[in-house]
Amino acid sequence: MKYLFLSVAILCSGFLIAQDNGNFFGGFESNSQWLLADDGINFPAPEDQFRANNYFQLNFNLGNFTAGAQYESYLPTSLLGYAPIYDGNNGIGTYYLNFKNETIDITGGFFYEQFGSGLILRAWEDRQLGINNALRGIRFNFKATEYLDLTGVFGQQRNGFEVSQGAIQGINAELDLSTALDIEAVNLKVGASYVGRNQDNGTNDTIPTTVNAYAGRLDMVVGNFFTGIEVITKDPDIIANDEIVSSNKLYDGTAMLVNAGYAQKGLGLNATFRRLENFSFYSDRLAEGNTFNQQILNYVPALTKQQDYLLTNIYVYNSQPRLVIETFNKQSGEVGTQLDGYYSAPSDSFLGKLKTKIAANFSYYNGLDAEYNVENRWYEAKFIGTGPRLYRDWSAEVKNKWGKQLNTILTFQDIIIDKGVSQGGPIGTQGDIKAQILVGEGTYRIKGSQSVRMVLQHMWSKQDRKNWAAGVLEYNFNSRLGLYIADSYNYGGEGKIHYYNMGGSYSKGRTRLGMNYGRQRGGLICVGGVCRFVPENTGVSANLTVNF
Repeated sequence: MKYLFLSVAILCSGFLIAQDNGNFFGGFESNSQWLLADDGINFPAPEDQFRANNYFQLNFNLGNFTAGAQYESYLPTSLLGYAPIYDGNNGIGTYYLNFKNETIDITGGFFYEQFGSGLILRAWEDRQLGINNALRGIRFNFKATEYLDLTGVFGQQRNGFEVSQGAIQGINAELDLSTALDIEAVNLKVGASYVGRNQDNGTNDTIPTTVNAYAGRLDMVVGNFFTGIEVITKDPDIIANDEIVSSNKLYDGTAMLVNAGYAQKGLGLNATFRRLENFSFYSDRLAEGNTFNQQILNYVPALTKQQDYLLTNIYVYNSQPRLVIETFNKQSGEVGTQLDGYYSAPSDSFLGKLKTKIAANFSYYNGLDAEYNVENRWYEAKFIGTGPRLYRDWSAEVKNKWGKQLNTILTFQDIIIDKGVSQGGPIGTQGDIKAQILVGEGTYRIKGSQSVRMVLQHMWSKQDRKNWAAGVLEYNFNSRLGLYIADSYNYGGEGKIHYYNMGGSYSKGRTRLGMNYGRQRGGLICVGGVCRFVPENTGVSANLTVNF
């Protein structure tokens, strides 16, 4: 089917080119590893030492029409930590044909989409995480009026170079009430979404063929204040764990997201509350429990502060929306909050002369307070209650500009995280990891775009691998060329291993080449609150990106 689709797209493009000159655009990205044996971390060199993920995207636009395809290669095998369904494969991963004018936007082939915050549906791509959850089918968007926007989707979700067994259908409506009712004092928007999965249940009539989810949203801005709420319910469905059905008993799911805040010049406050109960949603009912984020329909990131440093990224939170009823592991979801505050000192004050900016964050998440009956596969959860603590974090950051040449950042973070969340495994049964981290960063601009950057970090902890020290030294010769050396060292724990890295990057125009040699610490790697596990390894890696 994809080759027929591409042939039609190419013929259409050829016809259109004959009528008028369009334009091509796209890009190439190559990420590769050469893995090396390292006795220091007990890492033997695998037989397939060389691994590479390559992507070539080509698009053509002419007037209201755009067509494109993405070729992908995972040869001889994919990078460590990526889903094994990609290993040793290559071919056309996605393709599409799109028509768009002022009122209609229609796409056939593979497409990406998000309803609301993504809690009910998000089809997206993140190459660093190994995620491409595009839908293959048709997407239709209709701007009915200046205040009403409607979107419909139908298709199957990508799973490697195949698609899911389940077919996905969805409708989304966004209504700007302030525009519709000519209200100036309040900016009021409402939204509603429906997403359904239809999948053959074989000979088991107790399993539903169709599972639906429904969402409602309300967002309001009044002066400097803003607030919003999103509520979702999901039809009863079975629970599974990596292609194993736990039982034929059905359980529904719910989600709630509330945020509120205040913003003015120099000051911002934001609070977020989220509760998830049995709210995993996959395009294949048996995909639940896979650790590679494949065939997941909704977007459930960890709502915590996303940190940038070596040591602040060791103990990161991974959201826990699943329902599990086992003798050794019981969980039904999570509930928690995040608070953010930002302050910029007035320019005429002492701190304002130093361009001082202060940010503070607090987040807390616990498992739902629930009663479980393993024998009868039954549970009952409270709305909030006092469930097991999964994560608690508070941090403060101070940025200063000491004249034209020197910028500094000072960060402190205090973390408590459940070992099962951090290391993978049953939660609420292995105890906590507690850590405090202090980071100092300074950037000194020498002349022009030439600069040197240094980061010093320390972690205090009595659990897991105990105390750590880390440092980064980076030198930018100009805006094109930069080199760095880094090391993180668990000097307080067993093994006392140096996780050293060195490398650099060179950019020219639309081309960037980066190379790195060193050790990768095993554990969670997260982007935007979504995580994947990576095993410890040592090797040389390279990244090449070209855009045109």
